[in-house]
Amino acid sequence: MAKSRRAKKGSRSHLVRFGPREIETRGLEQGFWTDLYHRSMTVHWPVFFGGAAAIFVVLNAIFAFIYSLGDDPIANAGTRNPLELFYFSIETLATVGYGDMHPQTNYGHLVATVEIFTGMCLLAVLTGLVFARFSRPRARFVFSDHPVVTTHEGRPTLMMRVANARHNTVSRANARLWLIRVERTAEGDELRRFYELPLDRNDHPIFVLSWMLFHVIDKESPLYGTTEADFERNDCLLVLNISGIDDNSAQSLYARHVYSWHDVRWHYRYRDITGVSPQGRFQLDYTKFHEVVPEK
Repeated sequence: MAKSRRAKKGSRSHLVRFGPREIETRGLEQGFWTDLYHRSMTVHWPVFFGGAAAIFVVLNAIFAFIYSLGDDPIANAGTRNPLELFYFSIETLATVGYGDMHPQTNYGHLVATVEIFTGMCLLAVLTGLVFARFSRPRARFVFSDHPVVTTHEGRPTLMMRVANARHNTVSRANARLWLIRVERTAEGDELRRFYELPLDRNDHPIFVLSWMLFHVIDKESPLYGTTEADFERNDCLLVLNISGIDDNSAQSLYARHVYSWHDVRWHYRYRDITGVSPQGRFQLDYTKFHEVVPEK
């Protein structure tokens, strides 16, 4: 019976987002308590605070019920008034202690002691999670909607551009580009293999504004001889990783963007976003950042 129950639990499906696509996995346990810390760090802020509030209310309701099992354990709070016991539990769990209600029996003191210890642990955990969520560095890098394959300096080139929306100084910025595609082995099995695509400018000394990335499709490139039809047939993905050091906080920043085969624009080039403002200053027009035009 236990074995069949585990098999049933393991057969549940789980959706994983990988860039623009959703992948369904089966056979791995995805219970709520499997990785509670990771869930607490990755859920949205409203869900996080909503979950914390729900735990707070449930804990106080449980302790209020435990208090009600005693023989008048709390002064100035009748055992027949569960709402007063609930309020007393909130005061105890939060270590406020207004003084109007207080334990008056050994049973009440014992339960209050357990609740105070629980409240201190809950407060420590919640404080640590909130600090970890707030202190986690987040990069505000903008990735162009479409990579382009065009002719650059007389050579076929895969190009991408990235912008730093925060306009802070990111030192030692590094970019790495990977190709993931489906290949068939000699035995007829399908495997998803990945290759690193060398970038002509994979390091940036001071990434503040925008950054154009180039991969030359020469004989050494995994994309050599690949056509648009091949890209679709092999279900290709492009994974771009950007990392660097934020000069303001001295923390490492990291961002990733995944492009599917249908995001790539063949024989297109990016619209120029540079110009001169009416005041004579060099200008970057980010309203054109994602625009592509056919190559001439």
